[in-house]
Parts: sequence; C-alpha cells; structure tokens
Amino acid sequence: MPISLTDDLRQEYQNLFNTCVVNPARLALVNGVVSRIAPGRSRYQAVGDPLGIPWYFIGLVHNLEASLNFNCHLHNGDPLTARTVHVPAGRPPASVGDPPFTWEQSATDALQFQGFANESDWSLPHILYRLEAYNGFGYRRHGVPTPYLWSFSNHYTRGKFVADGVFDADAVSNQCGAAVVLSQMVHSGLVSFASPAAAP
Repeated sequence: MPISLTDDLRQEYQNLFNTCVVNPARLALVNGVVSRIAPGRSRYQAVGDPLGIPWYFIGLVHNLEASLNFNCHLHNGDPLTARTVHVPAGRPPASVGDPPFTWEQSATDALQFQGFANESDWSLPHILYRLEAYNGFGYRRHGVPTPYLWSFSNHYTRGKFVADGVFDADAVSNQCGAAVVLSQMVHSGLVSFASPAAAP
C-alpha cells in the first residue's frame, strides 16, 4: 500500500517524533543499540556519502534488517555468502558480481534498489517516511503506529505482522523501532536536525 508524503503526513511524523518517549524499561536496550551503531559510522559513511545518504539512516536500517551484523545483506539480513533469498530475492544482481559479497557491495545495492540514492531531502519527516516505506505501510490499515519506527516508545503498545500478510493484534514487537533509536541519537548529540519552520 504505497502512500505519498503529504504535508499532513510530514506533520504526523514530526509530531510523533517530538512527543516520543522511550519506555523506561527499555531505555538501557535502546541506548545499547545507539552505542553499537556509532562505531560503524565510518563504514556507513563510506557507502552513504557517494549516494548522498546520511550515515545514521544506513545505521538504522542495518540495525532493523541485520541486527548490525556486517556479514549480512542490508536488504533483509540474509548472509553475504549468497544472493538474497528472502524479499527482495536475488540481490545483488549479476552485474555487481558473484558471492560472497562485501557488506559495502550489498549495502550500496540495497540503497539503490530502494531508490534512496541521490535524494536531496533528508529532513526528519522524510527520513521517517523512507524508513516506514522500507518495511511497508501495512500497519496503517490496522490503525497501529508501525513498530518498525515506534516500538519501545509511548506510541506503540501491541499489534504485529507475525508472517507475510498475517497481522496479530495481540502480538508485541521485541525489536526497537528506528525512530526511537534516532530519538536517542539526537538526545546523545550524535545526530542533529534543523528546527522545523513554524506554521504560518
């Protein structure tokens, strides 16, 4: 269910981020994720800078898709020893080479495949939109703020896709949401954003 980044959706992302509070019981875990993303900054920059993609965006995707494992594809966490098996399958293509792939080869392909390369707008709302798009907008059909962004925060309680196309309203995500990690990165001074312009 692709959706467009409208002004209303931009404001929704900004408001949710501004009011995001980490679940105190999960704070140590969230800070642990931040502390494990930061050492990979140089590798994220080496891939992201030529594509015009912020290092922390790649780090957030890497955490969600591959648990920060540099031996796995950024696309979906499959091992680099072969092309991807899970969606998107068959990546990187033959034009990139043959497996085993380096993490950098795979990450570059994943980011280009998603259409993130050479985008000019990396404002906070657009980052959150791209992150949600990476996982899909299916949660919106169920009225649940996606745990891909908001798990471990005050914006998410329960509701999870437990298999492709199978939504369980009582299941709870045990993975920290990307917006929650990003919020802590901002609080720790690793990342900063310009203050959004006031509405006229």
